[in-house]
Amino acid sequence: MSRIATVDPALVDSQVEEIFAEIHAAFGRIPNLFKTYAHHPPLLEANWYKVKRVMMEGVLPRKVKESIAVLISIDNSCSYCIAAHEGALQSIGISSEEIKTIETDFENAEFSQKEKNLIKLARKANSTPLQISDEEVEAARAAGATDAEIVEALGVMEVFTAFNKFLDTLQVELG
Repeated sequence: MSRIATVDPALVDSQVEEIFAEIHAAFGRIPNLFKTYAHHPPLLEANWYKVKRVMMEGVLPRKVKESIAVLISIDNSCSYCIAAHEGALQSIGISSEEIKTIETDFENAEFSQKEKNLIKLARKANSTPLQISDEEVEAARAAGATDAEIVEALGVMEVFTAFNKFLDTLQVELG
């Protein structure tokens, strides 16, 4: 059970209502993550802005970003984000079988070498950032990744590392 109740969308002020309308338009619903952030509207606004900029814009394919979200969440044991982003992968046409491959046999998942190197870099940055070598960053570049793509992949990691900790601390339920 969640440690903090979600905010009822029917009882919010106009600022939150506007943000909720954008979130609903993007996802077809308002996830509990955002209903919980609504207790502090500036944080809701900042996090929604970041999700839009990181997950819905940029140059990396959505499949790569959603896969980073799922794998970071697996590494951090955040069941909310695992389920939410498995669902997001399915919504963009990734089969359950391919999602399982991404999660359990990553080296054989359908990604380019550049995408694999970016995903591996993001995962290592989540778990042991001070152990990343220059060679690992150069491997991503050698496979064709630009500095902007490296920053974008790490930006996805950053968003989900924070969301994982927030959701797990408050035990927010998927909804």
